[in-house]
Amino acid sequence: MFRTCIVSTLITLATAPALLAQSPIADVVCAPRAEMVHKLSHQFGERMAGMGVRSPESVMEVWQSDRSGRWTLVMNYADGNSCIVAMGEGWETLPGDPPA
Repeated sequence: MFRTCIVSTLITLATAPALLAQSPIADVVCAPRAEMVHKLSHQFGERMAGMGVRSPESVMEVWQSDRSGRWTLVMNYADGNSCIVAMGEGWETLPGDPPA
């Protein structure tokens, strides 16, 4: 039993880098803002759908793709860097106010 757990753990650890490399954002977790905007718009086909001030030092943006339905939540910092903090699928832009 112990040996099976060790083998399973080693296989998982050995394949983890390959799984990360397959992620579309594996190489773009944090980057200068200009690089982040270029990758999101040109490589992933996303556009900025909205933004809001989180603090005096950070602004949050939601990027999304109508074609793929993917979305990305990006936090921009006063030092000029941007970081992807979440991403997902199934984005829908809703018209008007949400139902009560």
